[in-house]
Amino acid sequence: MADNSRPPVTGYPAPPPGAYSNGYPPPGPHSNAAYPYAAARPQYVNYQYYTPDRRAAFLRYFLVAMIAFFVIIGTVLFIVWLVLRPRLPEFRVESVALANFSVSNASQHVSGDWLVRFQVANPNKKMKISYTDMESSIYYKSDYLSTTRLPPFDQGTRNQTVVQASFAAVDSYVDAWAVSGINTERASGAVNFQVRVIALARFKAGWWRARRRLIRVLCSNLAVGLPANNGTGKLTGGVRDCRVGL
Repeated sequence: MADNSRPPVTGYPAPPPGAYSNGYPPPGPHSNAAYPYAAARPQYVNYQYYTPDRRAAFLRYFLVAMIAFFVIIGTVLFIVWLVLRPRLPEFRVESVALANFSVSNASQHVSGDWLVRFQVANPNKKMKISYTDMESSIYYKSDYLSTTRLPPFDQGTRNQTVVQASFAAVDSYVDAWAVSGINTERASGAVNFQVRVIALARFKAGWWRARRRLIRVLCSNLAVGLPANNGTGKLTGGVRDCRVGL
């Protein structure tokens, strides 16, 4: 009969001599059994260091400084403009005297001597104005008759200056429609002329100087009383305001 006094044996059989405790044989001297995969070779990152370009850095800083400079200057000028608020001068025609006026229907020539008296006003409270390179011309509608140059002058704040312009036309050629228009208006008692003025104006306030600006003046509808049998006439209807622009 079998001996039932011993307890039943459980678990795995004991490993053979020389084996690891896990039951596998020991690795050989050149075995890679300790690592299931071959170890990867370490990779080295080759960092490259660049020396900053001093010339490029200087140009960058110089450009930033120039931009900042112009922004500051522009801001200062804008503030000055807001404080001073320059206004354009005002032109008026006080009088017009015409002498020796004649019109030739056959040759379409016009002759005459005009003396135009302007009143120029500076409406600015804080700014002076200087005028240079002034030139004035007289027209019948769009037909040119004569031109003249005016002397330069300076104006203080809230100042008014009288300027005279003398025009002389000797056999100045005009279109046929101009001759017809002059004769028609003259028969009604008055001929309408227009005077234009251009000048370089500079506004000044203390140390501040604005750049020169070209101003244009148009004085239209200057009705000169001119009888049909007389070559002399004067402005009718009082003082005329002129339009001033840049």
